[in-house]
Amino acid sequence: MKSKRNAFFIIYQWVIAFPILLVLTIFTALVTIILSPLLPNSQLSYYPARWWGRAFCSLLFVKVKITGLEKLNPRQSYVIVCNHQSIYDIFVVYGWLPMIFKWMMKEEVRRIPFVGMACEAAGHIFINRSNPVAAKHSLEKAESQLKNGVSVVIFPEGTRTHDGKMGKFKRGAFRIATDLSLPIAPVTLCGGYERMPRNSFNVMPGIIEMKIHQPIDVNPFLSDNFQKLMQKTWEVINSAL
Repeated sequence: MKSKRNAFFIIYQWVIAFPILLVLTIFTALVTIILSPLLPNSQLSYYPARWWGRAFCSLLFVKVKITGLEKLNPRQSYVIVCNHQSIYDIFVVYGWLPMIFKWMMKEEVRRIPFVGMACEAAGHIFINRSNPVAAKHSLEKAESQLKNGVSVVIFPEGTRTHDGKMGKFKRGAFRIATDLSLPIAPVTLCGGYERMPRNSFNVMPGIIEMKIHQPIDVNPFLSDNFQKLMQKTWEVINSAL
């Protein structure tokens, strides 16, 4: 019986859900391309992407539980640091984090039809890890936007987990936070690996939890404690996995 339900759901997601979501993705991208230059960093220009993220979860029966949102001050800019379990992390953060933020994303995203143009119009930051000079410019661009409550969201592992466990963090997020003396907001994402693991194209219905932790003041780590800041953030996020 269970195998029949699984087979039915696979048919549903490929025949019904994915075609609908493809159309929604193109529509959302086009609206974002139009709205973002007209209304930069406004809640209105962010609604299409939030609606898109929630649609990806609803149509594939992924429920989202969020805790700790009250720990964030909407007028404060943060460096939001999340673990990366699945592509579904993107939909969850877009759909349920009610803040103006910029993604720090791989340069390859720029080449995705419609999506790349929409991300560029929205002011998200592309980073080319193979080019240190370009990567430095990307970090400088990110820093220039982090004011008046605009935050940045970064997956410091750099890629999705292979086994559900959290990997080592790269330095970029912490360099931005210490350069600008901005608090780090650690966020734990649980359940994404079970919903859609790396290298899988099938979604398993279920729950994804987004747990927002108490922001970390970076000022005590500004001198020679950079590695301690990275380790503390890693431990906070990992503690809720």
